Amino acid sequence: MEVFYYVVFGVLGIVVAALELSKNNKDRINTSSAFTSFKNNYLVVYSLMMAGDWLQGPYVYYLYSTYGFSKGEIGQLFIAGFGSSMLFGTIVGSLADKQGRKRACVTYCITYILSCITKHSPQYKVLMVGRVLGGIATSLLFSSFESWLVAEHNKRGFEQQWLSLTFSKAVFFGNGLVAIIAGLFGNLLVHSFSLGPVAPFDAAACFLAIGMAVILSSWSENYGDPSENKDLITQFRGAAVAIASDEKIALLGAIQSLFEGSMYTFVFLWTPALSPNDEEIPHGFIFATFMLASMLGSSLASRLLSRSSPKVESYMQIVFLVSAASLLLPIIMGSLIAPSKVKGGGISFSGCFQLLGFCIFEACVGLFWPSIMKMRSQYIPEEARSTIMNFFRIPLNIFVCVVLYNVNAFPITIMFGMCSIFLFVASILQRRLMLIVDKPKTNDWTPLNERNTEEDPLNI
Repeated sequence: MEVFYYVVFGVLGIVVAALELSKNNKDRINTSSAFTSFKNNYLVVYSLMMAGDWLQGPYVYYLYSTYGFSKGEIGQLFIAGFGSSMLFGTIVGSLADKQGRKRACVTYCITYILSCITKHSPQYKVLMVGRVLGGIATSLLFSSFESWLVAEHNKRGFEQQWLSLTFSKAVFFGNGLVAIIAGLFGNLLVHSFSLGPVAPFDAAACFLAIGMAVILSSWSENYGDPSENKDLITQFRGAAVAIASDEKIALLGAIQSLFEGSMYTFVFLWTPALSPNDEEIPHGFIFATFMLASMLGSSLASRLLSRSSPKVESYMQIVFLVSAASLLLPIIMGSLIAPSKVKGGGISFSGCFQLLGFCIFEACVGLFWPSIMKMRSQYIPEEARSTIMNFFRIPLNIFVCVVLYNVNAFPITIMFGMCSIFLFVASILQRRLMLIVDKPKTNDWTPLNERNTEEDPLNI
């Protein structure tokens, strides 16, 4: 069965290379040299930030287990990370809009470096502090950098279509190629050089420090709404009003929460799905294969976003339906093939089919990221971008915390079925969004600060 892994990886690699090399003028966007320089600078920073994140991921659980903590204690540490992201995410998002997105990006680097340092301590309380810091950093990573990019792109007067090019390349490199290299580099540090499970966290801190230096030396500051008379409560109220009064923003938030909730749940489920009887599977190689499938998706997204048709609101319906179908495979295979009772060995025949389905799901993930970034840039108002984006993450983090807390309470097929239903609902909501967008506009966009005044005339 070992050959199977190499065949899947090889086929995916060939398809990705063919897609990238076969791009013609219709698939490419003609840009200026100024934009190319701006884009490359952002891609370098984003790749360094993602390297700092990807290096840590595969070794967090492993590190905690080497310190002797039980599965329940490790679960509490993970819940603390998602919980802190939920509790503090909206606060740091609002501060980013008010105090500056560049400052927020630098804060991300400092916070995550401190989180990496805590991994040197075997003390549970110190590690808990590290998880809280990591949760805050995650909120900044998935809001402040994108908010800075969109604002800076518009401030420099670049064409709106060029933004999708930066998004697709950021996912291709940061969420694909960098993830593969980080996984291999982490494996090299831990196993080949025998530096121990803390080594990837030290390497991550170094990459984050380099990225912070690039930000400080080459990025300019931009803001959402820097008004002096607006406190956090006022910003929260404004963001809530924007979500409640604009169905497009509300739908976008629901779609994002449903898809990302399913995606994070999949992260916890794919290992037991492929090795239900403790089969020996190459986790690192399978992870690299998933990332290659994600690169395939982002390469497809780059082609789609460079064209005027089909619109992103249209093709994402299909992406959600395909992803829902791919996560039904464990349920289908479980009903068609009797589970083996033999412990150990290599991956089963059923596992091979499931792995192919999971690769399709990861390709959908690669399509999802640049596409949702494109839609967020179109529909979320600039003055509260980071705040609203972190509002979107509240239901996501609640959902992941509930799943983590009850991960052993339900059969794995029930969990996959739940994720598939969520993705199907996301497809329905995406269709609703497309219908709203296609309606002829009857009035102009009301800026968020004017809307706040209309909603609450006493709040000036």
